[in-house]
Amino acid sequence: MNRISTEILIVGAGPAGLAAAAVASKFANVTLLDDNPFVGGQIWRAESGKMKSARIKSFLEAIDSGRVTLLNNTQVYGLKDARHLLAETQDSSLEVKFEKLILATGARERFLPFPGWTLPNVMGAGGLQALVKGGLPITNKRVVIAGTGPLLLAVAEYLKRKGAKVLAIAEQTPASKLRRFGVGLIRTPAKLFQAAAIRARLMRVPYLTDCWVTSAEGNEKVGSVTLIRNGKPWSIDCDYLACGFHLVPNNELAALLGCRSQNGFVAVNEFQETSVPDVFCAGEPTRIAGVESAVVEGGIAGLAAAGQSERARKLFRRRDSARRFGDAVNNAFSLRDELRSLSDAETIVCRCEDVEYATLSAFNNFREAKLQTRCGMGPCQGRICGAATQFLFGWEPPSVRPPIFPVKMENL
Repeated sequence: MNRISTEILIVGAGPAGLAAAAVASKFANVTLLDDNPFVGGQIWRAESGKMKSARIKSFLEAIDSGRVTLLNNTQVYGLKDARHLLAETQDSSLEVKFEKLILATGARERFLPFPGWTLPNVMGAGGLQALVKGGLPITNKRVVIAGTGPLLLAVAEYLKRKGAKVLAIAEQTPASKLRRFGVGLIRTPAKLFQAAAIRARLMRVPYLTDCWVTSAEGNEKVGSVTLIRNGKPWSIDCDYLACGFHLVPNNELAALLGCRSQNGFVAVNEFQETSVPDVFCAGEPTRIAGVESAVVEGGIAGLAAAGQSERARKLFRRRDSARRFGDAVNNAFSLRDELRSLSDAETIVCRCEDVEYATLSAFNNFREAKLQTRCGMGPCQGRICGAATQFLFGWEPPSVRPPIFPVKMENL
């Protein structure tokens, strides 16, 4: 096992982690870990690692100048004690000693089960985008995008730009809520302009509000999907279904460290410090509020961890503004009750262990279901079915135990 030591350790190289690293590295020794081959997270990661955003290029200067030690393809799976994290690289294991820790572990898509959702080529909206960025050919492929949230539009615009035939965007949110949200964007002209520009580039793509997927059909892979709107179902032939129902925070590492949670998110103070001393958290694990909030929170956490509290305090107003926008997004795209009845009795909810909806509906909580059916005990360790059963049945998510990711026996 390799061992390294750093003053400030940052886990996650998305917008929040990069922002934290950029400011903290001016005052302390910083190490940045990420489990992907390139930095940027889902938002800023580009093909072949090429970054086009001017903002991210300014953050990368800290890495390029050598002020930040970057370790890609490195996944934290556990901890030795309160000051040592354990990680796995491509060819070995790693023990990292730190004085301050910043968690910027981001979020993942929420998936809701429906008949046919386990067919090949049915995947998350962000997941399909990531695969295309990694080289998956999408030219002339027929794609239906369904679910909820601004991510649907962003993915549709990206796939269309890459040559896909985007047949429809099915947004479950009612048109009335979207109109109220749109009016609210007047207070943030930049975001209004950005949304209008994306919508203009998708002018010929149907954007169907009050619409959601009810099933996917196919033999070896998806061949068509059934949508419903105003009580009327119809089918669309397609090659891919990209489906996502907003985001779920990646807070497993925070839970393992003993950080207090509140309403499903990591609880932090005004300086982004958790209930565990010297452990900070920024971005989606604290609240789903968008990239601007993640960047500002990352900056506050980085400055606070580096002992620059007064500099951090100057960012509070920007954070509050970004959070208000995030709250408006979450309210506008909240999930409707009809989505709880998408599954039929034979619909698989836990994909890892093939546990069906009818089997799970007999239990009262996740623990009971886990003990009797192995739900949540597969490779994803409840990351998919945990969020699904929380929405479907109101269950609390599964408890967190090390290792939080599958790890090679030799590294254990």
